[in-house]
Amino acid sequence: MAKKKINKIVLAYSGGLDTSVIVRWLIENYNCEVICFAADLGQGEELKPLHAKAKASGASQLVISDLKEEFARDFVFPMLRANAVYEGSYLLGTSIARPIIAKEQVEIARKFGADAVSHGATGKGNDQVRFELTYAALNPALKCVAPWREWEFKSREDLMNYAAKWKIPVSTTKKKPWSMDRNLLHLSFEGGILEDPWSAPPEEMFVLTKSPKKAPNTETVITIGYEKGNPVSVDGKKMSPATLIAHLNDVAGKNGIGRVDLVENRFVGMKSRGVYETPGGTVLHVAHRAVESLTMDREVLHLRDTLIPRYAELVYYGFWFSPEREALQTFIDKSQERVTGEARLSLYKGNVTVLGRKSPNSLFDPRFATFEADTVYNQADAEGFIRLNALRLRIRALAGKKK
Repeated sequence: MAKKKINKIVLAYSGGLDTSVIVRWLIENYNCEVICFAADLGQGEELKPLHAKAKASGASQLVISDLKEEFARDFVFPMLRANAVYEGSYLLGTSIARPIIAKEQVEIARKFGADAVSHGATGKGNDQVRFELTYAALNPALKCVAPWREWEFKSREDLMNYAAKWKIPVSTTKKKPWSMDRNLLHLSFEGGILEDPWSAPPEEMFVLTKSPKKAPNTETVITIGYEKGNPVSVDGKKMSPATLIAHLNDVAGKNGIGRVDLVENRFVGMKSRGVYETPGGTVLHVAHRAVESLTMDREVLHLRDTLIPRYAELVYYGFWFSPEREALQTFIDKSQERVTGEARLSLYKGNVTVLGRKSPNSLFDPRFATFEADTVYNQADAEGFIRLNALRLRIRALAGKKK
């Protein structure tokens, strides 16, 4: 198949093994200028050596965009308002990062007059879909090159050999062959020893969280404040979205909170095993639910909960910039208008426990809920309520006796 004619390409660049090799491979196979683009989503020290690494691989330049606050405010927080969890345990840290990276990549391509974009996602994974659905939604005229679907390499060992040939500096080694992806919300691990779902992840692999066995022997008590479904403060101190998540990552990580090990169903059809660290996000999910329990109407909450699997699926599959996700978000945000208050939590050896919750919009009324004597609720009313709700059950039972 003839290769696309490309003059200038913007590569979503992490500095890891795959994208380091891709820079040189694009130059060799497309004879084009390669601009590397890295999104600062909270990787920290990982970004410092990228300029030198990109140049060493052959890129004309590296553009780094600080997207931490936008990521937290416009992507993570809307997802947290929805309580999105994929397949019961995955808090979607990688999934939610891809749309903002691809969005900024499209903008960089426009700014530098590039006619193509590229990414390092494999032809087996979800990320290729997430990147390319976003490209299509925001600028369908851009060409897309996905090297993993084109090149001759079959494994990461092949990539390491290619990197050695071209003297490309990479951090992946045969001793620690798993891949890592870090952002403000989480750190993910895949590949290597993790491809055996029976093998426990090695303890030295973890970065953001202490082992619960080595966490402090005393609990840490924190209070998280919410306004309209968004976390805004910790222990009474107001924080920006990105600062708040980073702070909770530190506090929760020290207490061994946020490790998840699961076998998940990829969008392309296969199962894969992933290990994730999401300390701050785990705490925010528990705190959010606690404030919601006081402030959300029962039927609104139950209806919203039926939509969580669908919303999480849309994020996981890469449909962030789709009309259905945007429509769901409108309903979710409407449901969050009263979700203002505070949740007090205990963090202890991998566990998050709600100690208390309060809200100026609380629907909890002790006059109705009390087990003591009250004057506002006539308990005899419950008899008619039960009889009406039992009517169809009684009719069914009587009909069965006639048969």
